[in-house]
Amino acid sequence: MAAAAGGGGGGWPAVCGKFRAARTLSAVESLKDPETEPYRSKYSARALLQEVKQLLSAAEECGEAQVLAVRRAVLEYELGVNHTDTEELSAGEEHLQRCTQLLEPHRLSPDCVSLYIQAQNNLGILWSQRDEIETAQTYLESAEALYNQYMKEDGNPPLDPSEHFMAEEEKLTDQERSKRFEKAYTHTLYYLAQVYQHLDMIEKAAQYCHTTLKRQLEYCGYYPVEWARNAATLSQYYLSKECFMEARHCLAAASVIFSQAGQVPSAEDNETEQDQHDLPERKAEIARCWIKYCLNLLQSARKLLEDNIGELDPDRQLELKAQRKKEEDEKEKGRKKAVLFGTSDICDSVLAMEEKVSSVYPLDFQEAREIFLVGQNYVQEAKEFFQVDGYVTDHIEIVQDHSALFKVLAFFEEDYERRCKMHKRRIDMLEPIYADLNPQYYLLICRQLQCELADTYYEMMDLKVAIGNRLEKLDSHTVKKINSLAQFAIKYYELFLDSLRNPDKVFPEKLEEDVLRPAMVAKFHIARLYGKLITSDSKKQLENMQTSLEYYTFLVDYCEKYPDSVPAVETELELSKEMVTLLPTSIERLRAKLPPCV
Repeated sequence: MAAAAGGGGGGWPAVCGKFRAARTLSAVESLKDPETEPYRSKYSARALLQEVKQLLSAAEECGEAQVLAVRRAVLEYELGVNHTDTEELSAGEEHLQRCTQLLEPHRLSPDCVSLYIQAQNNLGILWSQRDEIETAQTYLESAEALYNQYMKEDGNPPLDPSEHFMAEEEKLTDQERSKRFEKAYTHTLYYLAQVYQHLDMIEKAAQYCHTTLKRQLEYCGYYPVEWARNAATLSQYYLSKECFMEARHCLAAASVIFSQAGQVPSAEDNETEQDQHDLPERKAEIARCWIKYCLNLLQSARKLLEDNIGELDPDRQLELKAQRKKEEDEKEKGRKKAVLFGTSDICDSVLAMEEKVSSVYPLDFQEAREIFLVGQNYVQEAKEFFQVDGYVTDHIEIVQDHSALFKVLAFFEEDYERRCKMHKRRIDMLEPIYADLNPQYYLLICRQLQCELADTYYEMMDLKVAIGNRLEKLDSHTVKKINSLAQFAIKYYELFLDSLRNPDKVFPEKLEEDVLRPAMVAKFHIARLYGKLITSDSKKQLENMQTSLEYYTFLVDYCEKYPDSVPAVETELELSKEMVTLLPTSIERLRAKLPPCV
């Protein structure tokens, strides 16, 4: 029968030869096509496939119907992929649909199941390219269901589509068949993860992404840089859910697998010169994900530990330490099983990587500092690639994260002087960057930096006031320091508020939603800062109190005029109303003490 199905000179081996040549043209030769003819090899492959199709048609009456139907389906599949690759989606869809129609009656047989799943996968990709995501979802979920049904009802390694054009002695081993079938199913899950992400089914997308990554390692079907990037991206999802153990595991695996790039040949290793060129950038991207991990872990711990005025609550700290000791062991054992990546070799490397940084909430300064130092190392690593020249925005974001690491570490520091020094480090890294930025091109970043610098000076001023309050008498050095910090905070808040003015320097009547809270907080803080300035000159003190009252009044009047803005500044509004009531009396009292104007 095989010979009869050949139809024409050379018989069946010649048909198989043409088929194999077509696949080589598509997969290998097409990579070398010139930019002027990007699809040259694809078109040549298509012509060969059409020839094979004609030879099969000539042999139809000689062969067994199911065998011929499957071979025709293989050709329709190859032609479908070929047309999709050359961006002829309608023709691609027609061929792929024909393939599934031919296979439909036998789709659960070992001869057909792998091909059917791959055709469904490609229809899923095709509809995704048309932005018809729900249609893509239908095809991919159908492929997933078929895989599960086949594994349940049969489970033997099915034929790979290429085997339908092979001589008996060339057929694949069961092991190779299984590997290829599993790879096709891994692709189903990979595309489903993307589809779910498009449909905002984020949790499901993450679950499918995790399964895909596990399977790629299991079947050595991955490309290290891409795998590492996907694992690092998945870690950010786990961070958003505060699943720090899972996030750390993804990042540790990403770092380990990334280190294989260019060293370990894998089943999918299609590394190009461009990929090699991109390695430093990819490495820096993974470093940035590690920074976010350390920062999020520290910030989440702060939320757990802070009291209602944002200070560390020692009772809560003791309670959480006791609770952690009790829970830690059972929790980790149970969750580890579900998420582990890779073979034993990879697991050992990943576990060694994980041990370098905790995944439990830090509950004191020492624990927080260890996480901070890991984050800071990754800041240096990320900055090596993302330098100011060429990567302004990325570089600034990394420096802002570095500043945020210092900010959250300061929360755990009990000594006010040392805490002040940490904030000073933030000033030293942010001010030079701000000074070099042109607001015309980087307005949003300038505003972020103005607010952060103002808040940092404000925080330092508060700390210096607290240190001063412990002294029996305020010395002139402390007074000078408090005033200087307050003036710098006012300067940056005013710069931010000025950035909201129109070209005629007029402040907006109604504030845009995205700047409403920052602007109101800036006004509130300036009011408070004028109240904190220390002077022995009563006239100057009176001026400061009047300025303070003006800023508090602005906030109260604005919220009366625009009641929908109240939820954004409830706490500040309440305190401002109090000050608007109290300050006039204090001002009058002080004015009464002043000598009458000459």
